[in-house]
Amino acid sequence: MEILRTPDERFEGLEGWAHESRYAEVGDGGLRMAYVDEGPRDGRPVLLLHGEPSWSYLYRSMIAPLADAGLRVIAPDLIGFGRSDKPAAREDYTYASHMMWLTRLVVDVLDLQDVTLFGQDWGGLLGLRLAAEQEDRFAAIVASNTFLPTGDRDLGEGFERWRDFALSVPEFPVGVIVNGGTGRDLSPAEIAAYDAPFPDESYKSGARRFPALVPASPEDPAAPANRAAWEVLDRWQKPFVCAFGDQDPITRGADRVLRERIPGAAGQPHETLTGAAHFSQEDAGPRLAEIVLAVAGATTTA
Repeated sequence: MEILRTPDERFEGLEGWAHESRYAEVGDGGLRMAYVDEGPRDGRPVLLLHGEPSWSYLYRSMIAPLADAGLRVIAPDLIGFGRSDKPAAREDYTYASHMMWLTRLVVDVLDLQDVTLFGQDWGGLLGLRLAAEQEDRFAAIVASNTFLPTGDRDLGEGFERWRDFALSVPEFPVGVIVNGGTGRDLSPAEIAAYDAPFPDESYKSGARRFPALVPASPEDPAAPANRAAWEVLDRWQKPFVCAFGDQDPITRGADRVLRERIPGAAGQPHETLTGAAHFSQEDAGPRLAEIVLAVAGATTTA
């Protein structure tokens, strides 16, 4: 496996970002995953998982409030994103490999317990699977603009266009894509921060590959594991809160499925975020931090 590593100087002086990254080997060849680890080491852990094509910079308005409240905040950069290593070949990225890398960080390296998960976009596709597969380690879940597909439902023409675009467009404009998925206009410096992990197109294999990994048919390689995860979620009694943006055309309505199927969602203070688009953290980060804090503070220590 050929591994690319973004030069550190690409991350110097990013607007609104003052967090140091730590690194853990999670794969063959010394493959490194970067992660932010803020707050007291003995605080209840909160795991913030980003999606496509962002990185932990997405959580810059949430990390400090949660850490200041006494929580231990873990915000990884998924492999292929942010300061994490980037396998060069698209074939190196599979749903299973992302799950393996993330599980190694959370379980083998950090050994997190009593976790409150916040997952958005692929942060939910991976995080919901992880919570189901490591049920005893997770105390609560907050889901934002995400879902857990099994390939049994048509993902729609819009998703097919997005998948084809990501795989075929000559230049994959990461910062522009993130800006297009927010309800507000990002500043040029913020857009540049989303572009920072990718010095050129050779670093973007993981970002381009993600849409093609969403299970789109019942025969998808990830479909059986996602169905098994749903078996756990269908009996999940621990707190499950939805906080979806009202301006997100991608996952609109998915919160209804989560709320109806997952027992732990009953009676929870679900919230529709007014004016928030797909990247809800950019449009409603401080409010999302309040929601996560309320959920994490209400869970029972294991």
